[in-house]
Amino acid sequence: MALEKMGALEARVRTLVALVHELKSRNGQLEQEVKHARGRLAKQAEVTRQWEQDRSDIRFRVEKVLGELELFECLEDPRASKEVALE
Repeated sequence: MALEKMGALEARVRTLVALVHELKSRNGQLEQEVKHARGRLAKQAEVTRQWEQDRSDIRFRVEKVLGELELFECLEDPRASKEVALE
């Protein structure tokens, strides 16, 4: 009877050891996935930052061109320059 219990205990220990090995392996895989995901996230953050900078630069340039167009329109139309001077 004691040998049967010992055999059952050994089987459980082997099962647990196999489970621990499997969990360690899966943990390593998950750590690699997290590392890759963080790398992709960092790259995406840089792309987003660059996109925001480009957007800001374009907005500035468009506003500058619009300002130049308004000035040009005022110079072309003498009534407009009087109106601008009055404002």
